[in-house]
Amino acid sequence: MFQEIYIVDETEELIKKLKDKFKQDRTFRFKNVKTQDIEKALLSIPDLILINEDTITTKIEELCVAIREDEDNSITPIVVISSNSDEQHKLSVIQKIVEYYIEFPVNEDILYHTIKNITRLLYSNRTVSPLTGLPGNVQIQAELKKRVLSRKNFQVLYFDLDNFKSYNDVYGFLKGDEIIKLTARVMTKNIHSLEEVDVFVGHIRRR
Repeated sequence: MFQEIYIVDETEELIKKLKDKFKQDRTFRFKNVKTQDIEKALLSIPDLILINEDTITTKIEELCVAIREDEDNSITPIVVISSNSDEQHKLSVIQKIVEYYIEFPVNEDILYHTIKNITRLLYSNRTVSPLTGLPGNVQIQAELKKRVLSRKNFQVLYFDLDNFKSYNDVYGFLKGDEIIKLTARVMTKNIHSLEEVDVFVGHIRRR
Protein backbone atom coordinates (compact mmCIF):
# COMPACT_ATOMS: atom_id res chain seq x y z
CA MET A 1 0.00 0.00 0.00
CA PHE A 2 1.40 3.39 -0.99
CA GLN A 3 2.04 6.16 1.53
CA GLU A 4 1.10 9.48 -0.04
CA ILE A 5 3.01 12.45 1.36
CA TYR A 6 1.87 15.94 0.34
CA ILE A 7 4.37 18.80 0.60
CA VAL A 8 2.81 22.27 0.80
CA ASP A 9 5.60 24.33 -0.68
CA GLU A 10 5.88 27.05 -3.31
CA THR A 11 9.28 25.68 -4.37
CA GLU A 12 10.49 22.29 -5.58
CA GLU A 13 13.62 22.08 -3.43
CA LEU A 14 12.21 20.08 -0.52
CA ILE A 15 10.37 17.52 -2.62
CA LYS A 16 13.50 16.86 -4.68
CA LYS A 17 15.49 16.13 -1.53
CA LEU A 18 12.80 13.82 -0.16
CA LYS A 19 12.38 11.92 -3.40
CA ASP A 20 16.13 11.34 -3.47
CA LYS A 21 16.16 10.28 0.18
CA PHE A 22 13.27 7.86 -0.30
CA LYS A 23 14.33 6.50 -3.68
CA GLN A 24 14.75 3.01 -2.20
CA ASP A 25 11.31 3.09 -0.55
CA ARG A 26 8.88 2.22 -3.33
CA THR A 27 5.84 2.57 -1.10
CA PHE A 28 6.30 6.33 -0.57
CA ARG A 29 4.92 8.86 -3.03
CA PHE A 30 5.53 12.60 -2.77
CA LYS A 31 3.44 15.36 -4.31
CA ASN A 32 4.16 19.09 -4.26
CA VAL A 33 1.11 21.25 -3.51
CA LYS A 34 0.85 25.02 -3.87
CA THR A 35 -0.89 26.86 -1.04
CA GLN A 36 -3.74 27.94 -3.29
CA ASP A 37 -4.43 24.32 -4.24
CA ILE A 38 -4.57 22.87 -0.72
CA GLU A 39 -8.37 22.56 -0.61
CA LYS A 40 -8.40 20.51 -3.80
CA ALA A 41 -5.44 18.42 -2.65
CA LEU A 42 -7.16 17.47 0.61
CA LEU A 43 -9.82 15.61 -1.37
CA SER A 44 -7.26 12.88 -2.01
CA ILE A 45 -6.76 12.31 1.75
CA PRO A 46 -2.94 12.12 1.99
CA ASP A 47 -1.26 10.01 4.65
CA LEU A 48 0.95 12.88 5.82
CA ILE A 49 1.21 16.61 5.12
CA LEU A 50 4.51 18.52 5.26
CA ILE A 51 4.33 22.31 5.21
CA ASN A 52 7.29 24.52 4.37
CA GLU A 53 6.26 27.62 6.30
CA ASP A 54 9.00 29.76 4.75
CA THR A 55 7.37 29.64 1.32
CA ILE A 56 3.59 29.47 1.87
CA THR A 57 1.35 32.40 1.00
CA THR A 58 -0.93 32.27 4.05
CA LYS A 59 -0.49 32.20 7.83
CA ILE A 60 0.61 28.79 9.04
CA GLU A 61 -1.96 28.74 11.86
CA GLU A 62 -4.82 29.41 9.45
CA LEU A 63 -3.62 26.72 7.08
CA CYS A 64 -3.33 24.11 9.82
CA VAL A 65 -6.81 24.92 11.13
CA ALA A 66 -8.23 24.60 7.61
CA ILE A 67 -6.68 21.15 7.28
CA ARG A 68 -7.98 20.03 10.66
CA GLU A 69 -11.50 21.27 9.89
CA ASP A 70 -11.63 19.09 6.79
CA GLU A 71 -13.58 16.01 7.89
CA ASP A 72 -11.54 13.52 5.87
CA ASN A 73 -8.22 14.95 7.15
CA SER A 74 -9.05 15.54 10.79
CA ILE A 75 -6.46 12.93 11.81
CA THR A 76 -3.96 13.40 8.97
CA PRO A 77 -0.56 14.11 10.59
CA ILE A 78 0.98 17.53 9.89
CA VAL A 79 4.68 18.36 10.04
CA VAL A 80 5.70 22.02 9.83
CA ILE A 81 9.21 22.90 8.70
CA SER A 82 10.26 26.48 9.37
CA SER A 83 13.22 28.78 9.96
CA ASN A 84 11.23 30.65 12.62
CA SER A 85 12.83 29.71 15.94
CA ASP A 86 10.64 31.92 18.13
CA GLU A 87 9.32 29.77 20.98
CA GLN A 88 5.96 31.54 21.11
CA HIS A 89 5.49 30.98 17.41
CA LYS A 90 6.31 27.29 17.77
CA LEU A 91 3.77 26.98 20.57
CA SER A 92 1.13 28.75 18.52
CA VAL A 93 1.63 26.28 15.66
CA ILE A 94 1.75 23.19 17.87
CA GLN A 95 -1.50 24.27 19.51
CA LYS A 96 -3.21 23.88 16.12
CA ILE A 97 -2.84 20.09 16.55
CA VAL A 98 0.35 19.85 14.53
CA GLU A 99 2.37 16.71 15.24
CA TYR A 100 5.89 18.06 14.66
CA TYR A 101 7.67 21.39 14.22
CA ILE A 102 11.11 21.05 12.64
CA GLU A 103 13.50 23.97 12.23
CA PHE A 104 15.63 24.73 9.21
CA PRO A 105 18.31 23.76 8.39
CA VAL A 106 16.77 20.29 8.32
CA ASN A 107 18.78 17.20 9.12
CA GLU A 108 17.68 14.96 6.23
CA ASP A 109 18.17 11.75 8.21
CA ILE A 110 15.99 13.02 11.05
CA LEU A 111 13.29 14.13 8.62
CA TYR A 112 13.48 10.77 6.84
CA HIS A 113 12.96 8.77 10.03
CA THR A 114 10.31 11.20 11.31
CA ILE A 115 8.22 10.56 8.18
CA LYS A 116 8.80 6.81 8.38
CA ASN A 117 7.88 6.65 12.07
CA ILE A 118 4.76 8.80 11.78
CA THR A 119 3.35 6.81 8.88
CA ARG A 120 4.17 3.52 10.62
CA LEU A 121 2.48 4.67 13.81
CA LEU A 122 -0.53 5.98 11.92
CA TYR A 123 -0.94 2.72 10.04
CA SER A 124 -0.74 0.76 13.29
CA ASN A 125 -3.00 2.94 15.40
CA ARG A 126 -5.77 3.94 13.03
CA THR A 127 -9.02 2.09 13.38
CA VAL A 128 -8.07 -1.54 12.83
CA SER A 129 -9.72 -4.83 13.51
CA PRO A 130 -8.50 -5.96 16.95
CA LEU A 131 -9.00 -9.53 15.76
CA THR A 132 -7.05 -9.55 12.49
CA GLY A 133 -4.99 -6.35 12.81
CA LEU A 134 -6.22 -5.29 9.37
CA PRO A 135 -7.41 -1.75 8.56
CA GLY A 136 -11.05 -1.26 9.51
CA ASN A 137 -14.07 0.60 8.19
CA VAL A 138 -12.61 4.13 8.38
CA GLN A 139 -9.51 3.23 6.39
CA ILE A 140 -11.44 1.10 3.90
CA GLN A 141 -13.77 4.01 3.17
CA ALA A 142 -10.85 6.44 2.83
CA GLU A 143 -8.93 4.05 0.55
CA LEU A 144 -11.92 3.55 -1.75
CA LYS A 145 -12.50 7.30 -1.92
CA LYS A 146 -8.86 7.97 -2.79
CA ARG A 147 -8.91 5.40 -5.59
CA VAL A 148 -12.17 6.70 -7.02
CA LEU A 149 -10.84 10.25 -7.01
CA SER A 150 -7.65 9.15 -8.76
CA ARG A 151 -9.77 8.11 -11.77
CA LYS A 152 -7.54 5.09 -12.30
CA ASN A 153 -8.86 1.58 -12.84
CA PHE A 154 -8.88 -0.64 -9.77
CA GLN A 155 -10.60 -3.81 -8.62
CA VAL A 156 -12.47 -4.57 -5.41
CA LEU A 157 -12.87 -8.10 -4.07
CA TYR A 158 -15.28 -8.76 -1.21
CA PHE A 159 -14.98 -12.02 0.71
CA ASP A 160 -17.58 -13.41 3.09
CA LEU A 161 -17.82 -16.67 5.04
CA ASP A 162 -21.06 -18.53 4.32
CA ASN A 163 -23.02 -19.97 7.24
CA PHE A 164 -20.56 -18.45 9.71
CA LYS A 165 -23.23 -17.87 12.36
CA SER A 166 -24.11 -21.56 12.28
CA TYR A 167 -20.41 -22.41 12.72
CA ASN A 168 -20.23 -20.18 15.79
CA ASP A 169 -23.40 -21.74 17.20
CA VAL A 170 -21.90 -25.23 16.94
CA TYR A 171 -18.21 -24.66 17.75
CA GLY A 172 -18.28 -21.45 19.77
CA PHE A 173 -17.03 -17.90 19.24
CA LEU A 174 -13.39 -18.67 20.07
CA LYS A 175 -13.22 -21.22 17.26
CA GLY A 176 -15.02 -18.73 15.02
CA ASP A 177 -12.38 -16.10 15.78
CA GLU A 178 -9.65 -18.55 14.78
CA ILE A 179 -11.36 -19.09 11.42
CA ILE A 180 -11.51 -15.32 10.83
CA LYS A 181 -7.82 -14.90 11.70
CA LEU A 182 -6.86 -17.83 9.46
CA THR A 183 -8.86 -16.33 6.59
CA ALA A 184 -7.09 -12.98 7.06
CA ARG A 185 -3.65 -14.62 7.07
CA VAL A 186 -4.35 -16.64 3.93
CA MET A 187 -5.69 -13.58 2.08
CA THR A 188 -2.86 -11.22 3.01
CA LYS A 189 -0.16 -13.83 2.36
CA ASN A 190 -1.43 -14.50 -1.15
CA ILE A 191 -2.21 -10.91 -2.07
CA HIS A 192 1.11 -9.53 -0.84
CA SER A 193 2.99 -12.25 -2.68
CA LEU A 194 1.95 -10.61 -5.95
CA GLU A 195 4.37 -8.27 -7.72
CA GLU A 196 1.79 -5.47 -7.62
CA VAL A 197 2.60 -3.25 -4.60
CA ASP A 198 -0.44 -0.98 -4.74
CA VAL A 199 -2.79 -3.33 -2.89
CA PHE A 200 -4.97 -2.84 0.16
CA VAL A 201 -6.52 -5.45 2.45
CA GLY A 202 -9.11 -4.44 5.04
CA HIS A 203 -11.54 -6.07 7.44
CA ILE A 204 -15.08 -4.70 7.53
CA ARG A 205 -16.41 -4.59 11.06
CA ARG A 206 -20.16 -4.87 11.19
CA ARG A 207 -21.82 -2.48 13.61
